[in-house]
Amino acid sequence: MSILSTYMQKEKQANQLKEELDRLKNDDRLKAELTFKEKLEDLMRDFDKSAADVVNLLNPQPTAATTASTTSTGRAKRKLKVYKNPNNGEVVETRGGNQKTLKAWKEEYGAETVEGWLMRTED
Repeated sequence: MSILSTYMQKEKQANQLKEELDRLKNDDRLKAELTFKEKLEDLMRDFDKSAADVVNLLNPQPTAATTASTTSTGRAKRKLKVYKNPNNGEVVETRGGNQKTLKAWKEEYGAETVEGWLMRTED
């Protein structure tokens, strides 16, 4: 490709970009966003805040308290259930239904009855 054809191609591309830029300058959505950006920057200057401060304020990072409720696999931690057997006063705390004593109670007294013994649930 000759240098003249390269020049003409680049000139054509520049004209196309200029037309696109002119269309964008007349777009009301762009004008609204630019106005918003200017007002936001003024507000940030008034309160001496950076863009990172605003982002952290609007979208805070998870803290230790929120991440504690998930396991290492990212799955939510099951709630702790506390059951009390009214017949012998025995208490069972479990996060799943596969607990040995709880299973024995369900076999002996029935699952519905044992679920009635649920005292409380905790996170």
